Amino acid sequence: MAELLQALSEWPGAVALRRFEVAYLLVNAAHILSIGLILGAIVTLDLRVLGLLRQYPIGALGPPLSRVAAVGVVCAILTGFVLFTVRPLAYVQNTAFLVKITLVGLAVANALILQCNRHWRRALSGGEVHVTVRLSAFLSAILWGSAVVAGRWIGFL
Repeated sequence: MAELLQALSEWPGAVALRRFEVAYLLVNAAHILSIGLILGAIVTLDLRVLGLLRQYPIGALGPPLSRVAAVGVVCAILTGFVLFTVRPLAYVQNTAFLVKITLVGLAVANALILQCNRHWRRALSGGEVHVTVRLSAFLSAILWGSAVVAGRWIGFL
């Protein structure tokens, strides 16, 4: 495993990020913007599902906000992976990094499970918001918020 991580740290992209601070800065900024897309879309949708912003139908908010969040997740994973390659051996030993990755995985799994939930489809079509959908929204807000905190924690360990 250590050999694979060392090889990853030597790929040209990682070398460029270490050598050119502006490149690292730009990838890091793209990562932060991606997280902003996720949080802006997901928290808005979670709040609506939890009963706030009732003037906006879930069916109108759900599909576009879910797509924006999905784009944010893909971009955050891609930019996060590139940032990871700069110091992979250090990151895999960083508790905060491991917590963040676990939280992101749980948050994505929660979103995928919600998409398969018949009660979510019913809520999108204007039906009642079932307790499982509300629970998923609550978990989503907690998991994504916690992932951000863990991400900030990485630099302090």
